[in-house]
Amino acid sequence: MSMLLSILHDGTALAAATGLTYAGAVVTVAAASVLSRSPERRRDARATLTILMRRRPPR
Repeated sequence: MSMLLSILHDGTALAAATGLTYAGAVVTVAAASVLSRSPERRRDARATLTILMRRRPPR
């Protein structure tokens, strides 16, 4: 039973770390899309954010 709890704990920790890493990437790209001075960089950051958020681009 303790081995099962250990596996569940490790899996939960890995899922939390992965989620925090993904959230950090999304926040970084969102900040780049707002704060970049270059229009090309803002456009690229918005396209990357669209991919990360799994949304379709606006028409």
